[in-house]
Amino acid sequence: MKISQILNNNVALVKRGGNEVFIVSKGIGFKKKKGQQIEEKEIEKMYILDSFDMLDHFSYLLSHSDPNDIFLINNIISYGEEQLGIKASDYLSLALLDHLEFLLKRVEKQQFIKSPLIWDTKRFYPDYFKVGLKALKMIEEQKGLQLPEDEAVSICLHFVNMEEGRESRKSHILEMQTLADLVSIVERHFNIILDEESTNYMRFTTHLQYFVQRIIDGEIFNDGSETIELYKQVCQLYPESFKAVQKIKIYVHSQFNLEISIG
Repeated sequence: MKISQILNNNVALVKRGGNEVFIVSKGIGFKKKKGQQIEEKEIEKMYILDSFDMLDHFSYLLSHSDPNDIFLINNIISYGEEQLGIKASDYLSLALLDHLEFLLKRVEKQQFIKSPLIWDTKRFYPDYFKVGLKALKMIEEQKGLQLPEDEAVSICLHFVNMEEGRESRKSHILEMQTLADLVSIVERHFNIILDEESTNYMRFTTHLQYFVQRIIDGEIFNDGSETIELYKQVCQLYPESFKAVQKIKIYVHSQFNLEISIG
């Protein structure tokens, strides 16, 4: 691969086939010059982007980032991949680096964001939130900082949004807010607080997640005769549960303008 541009002491832009690729290699700014070749075995990290719109932004970001920050993000990504059983995209690495640089600027000004999604993220994406917390710990240790737990939410959502086939960030937030609202309706109706650590709670929210996804997608099932009979029996045998469902029905209609089918 031929070096197109040296961005800093550890980052360069190279030609790989018909694409321009960012590479990280310690000391490349001292060891190599523009136009020289570099072997893949000399490269520690490679970022392949398929959008020229992102090229200028990430070129500036990588060239102005602390090299230690780049390696820190790589360690966070590796941890997340191992814990979640995923393969992270190059965009995730760069997005997290961008996030880190912005976070550090906010820390200098003592500007910390109180996330309204912290409890919903803990509740509905516990494994991802644990990765966010670990990432926060790694940042704290390297930078000598003490950061609020809320800062883990954004890191967590970066991993959630990266998953192939998942919806956009806006859709994720809508899903979490809807799930939280439905759980709150049930808790208020029965005057209880559900145990978020219990197996029954996990099963309950799993069913709700499928339900919410169908609502967001606008998928309402048709009612068969057998379903209608079962519905009538449930109404008689579990009147309080039926009342809770009616409240959920009103909520869905008001928020999504959809009528919940009996099934």
